[in-house]
Amino acid sequence: MTTKNKLLIAGSAVLAFVILTGFRGGHFGGPRDPERVKQMITWKMDDRLEDLKATDAQKQALHGLKDSLFEDGKRLFEEQKDSRGRMLEQWESPNPDARAVHSLVDERVDAFRAFAHKVADAALEAHRILTPEQRQQVTAGVREHMNAH
Repeated sequence: MTTKNKLLIAGSAVLAFVILTGFRGGHFGGPRDPERVKQMITWKMDDRLEDLKATDAQKQALHGLKDSLFEDGKRLFEEQKDSRGRMLEQWESPNPDARAVHSLVDERVDAFRAFAHKVADAALEAHRILTPEQRQQVTAGVREHMNAH
């Protein structure tokens, strides 16, 4: 696997993590408003796009990718809440249905896999949208972030 592929996968995983965990809770565990989270992601993205000196067309295309992923992530999060409730019902049952539990696990794995593929596709599209110089800047930022953690 090439370094570029590893970076794309790492970037995809980071993006998926940020999108999904953005809904976990606000300060002190309180619920977070998804639209507020989306606005915060947009502000951070706008800052990065300014640093990259992205064109208006690039900004529009990349924001489209972000908005699509955000909506998919929001839907995935809502489905996850429902799944936790269904799993809890099985746990509370005197005779949990093993087939239902395993089916639920498979359903969630498939949903997360599908989302991860969408994130990977979005990363590949972002790669096509950015110039080689902009991609170098992004790579440097990712490497710096990875080395800091």
